[in-house]
Amino acid sequence: MTGGPGAVLVLGEALVDLVPVAGDGGVRSAQFGGAPANVAVGLARLGTPASFAGGLGGDGFARMIEDRMRAAGVDLGLCERSGLPTALAVAEPGDAGTGYHFHLQDTATFRLPDLSTRAAGFGAVYVGGLAAVVEPSASAVRATALAAVEHSLLVVDPNVRQDRTLGADHGSATLRELCGLAHVVKASDEDLERLWPGTDPEETCRKLAAPGRLVVLTRGAEGSTAYTATGPPVSAPAVPVEVVNTIGAGDAFTAGLLSRMGALGTFTATPTPEEVRDMLSFAARAAASVCAQAGTEPSPPV
Repeated sequence: MTGGPGAVLVLGEALVDLVPVAGDGGVRSAQFGGAPANVAVGLARLGTPASFAGGLGGDGFARMIEDRMRAAGVDLGLCERSGLPTALAVAEPGDAGTGYHFHLQDTATFRLPDLSTRAAGFGAVYVGGLAAVVEPSASAVRATALAAVEHSLLVVDPNVRQDRTLGADHGSATLRELCGLAHVVKASDEDLERLWPGTDPEETCRKLAAPGRLVVLTRGAEGSTAYTATGPPVSAPAVPVEVVNTIGAGDAFTAGLLSRMGALGTFTATPTPEEVRDMLSFAARAAASVCAQAGTEPSPPV
């Protein structure tokens, strides 16, 4: 089983995105999805040992997910398995980004194991997304996150999702709590505007970073900025590409950030400014590799 100080435990959902087929809005393609699952695959593709702990069902979608993750090199030994179906996310791409309508109830996807006793066996533990706010998985995520605070590096990407199923405020308090526990927070400006409405995302980042966190803010084509408690913000531009797809780009950025952090020698919330700049640049190139192609798997930056 994957583990050790150079490995990342990714706890969350692996589901199926139903995405419109180009040129025929009435037809949808079933694609591998779920922010945590994308992060786990991205880490493995970038050469970082990753162990995914999610709920896998007994249908054909679950088999597709398992095949995809194993092919990338992700360890699935900590997954919870059942005969229930896989959750579905109906993607609705638009000018303001991609929205989703979710089909989540009575699925295997959110029956996650409590890994609070295993968190110490990994250099970093990643949580966030739907599994952090949808029960019964939310309780397992919180317990594992609390253990990771004590024994590992807790990384939180809130990845806020809103739709007619979840509602405008669903899980906001939970995600704010997780951000407050984390050693590292990676969030988009939209995430922070939804979690702390009425506050400028940069101000939120400064407040989150003040106790000693590393906080990374992403702004899509405007690049990213990292905030720490001790130094000025460090920014890096996005990599210009001809955009084919944006689904999974943020997850690729997160995978790139963590992969580079591990490659620098240790998972830490206190990298040097030079290391931060290097991490942001590497993550931007990983995200660009996803935007330039169909699919959500990043290519190792050159």
